[in-house]
Amino acid sequence: MANIKSQKKRILTNEKARLRNKAVRSELKTRIKRVQDSFGAESPDTPELLRLAQKRIDKAGEKGRIHKNQASRRVSRLMKAANKAAAATD
Repeated sequence: MANIKSQKKRILTNEKARLRNKAVRSELKTRIKRVQDSFGAESPDTPELLRLAQKRIDKAGEKGRIHKNQASRRVSRLMKAANKAAAATD
């Protein structure tokens, strides 16, 4: 355990940030998984799920929960998969 007061505070704030980041990353995985599952099921609410997933990914990138480039890459891959699924159903 640290002896310096500022380091003790830093340990506490790091833990809060770690838990917050973990929750956001978990939510991203869940939303992406739901969208990908809806591609296979040809669900009518796929566009809404896709929009919400994209929104959360972009927000996580803006806030620094994930890197900005990773956020744009994830959105790009998600949209590519969505377009491929849409083409397959037509």
